[in-house]
Amino acid sequence: MQKILNTLDKISIILGGVAQFIVILLITSMIYEVVARYGFNQPTLWAFDISYMLNGTIFLLGAAYTLRNDAHVRIDFLSTKLSLRVQQWINGIFYMLILGPIFTTFGYVASQKAWKAFITSEVESVSPWAPLVWPFYGVIAIGLLSFAIQFFIEAIRYLLKQNVPGDHHGELEVIEEFK
Repeated sequence: MQKILNTLDKISIILGGVAQFIVILLITSMIYEVVARYGFNQPTLWAFDISYMLNGTIFLLGAAYTLRNDAHVRIDFLSTKLSLRVQQWINGIFYMLILGPIFTTFGYVASQKAWKAFITSEVESVSPWAPLVWPFYGVIAIGLLSFAIQFFIEAIRYLLKQNVPGDHHGELEVIEEFK
């Protein structure tokens, strides 16, 4: 069981790495646009489309990685008053029965939308550049489905007492050493 969970975790880690690389692409494209627009008075047609598509990609591909590292914002002033085991059960059940299925449904709907955009060669109709939208829709589907898978992984870990709410899997301790 642990081997399966760790293998699925690697998907989140890989997608998180892809999101980190895409940050560089986003910065590069924005610098190019600024130089072209203000330095040469030659704005690009594609800058807006690329920026929202890359930003959405970063957000969605990084979501599962962030969940894996328990780094999403957590408002836990009530749950910290409960015992650790009750917190684990609440998180496990909430992730397994509510958030996992919701994001699985979102991912399924997004994958259907991506497929339809692919077979119809749908383009962004309000953009003068008019890029194909199926790659972006596909990334949305991948991001949502990986987020759903990570919810199920974390739910299992909470229910098996392997996760502690707010623990960050040791990731933040490294940062603390450099203060």
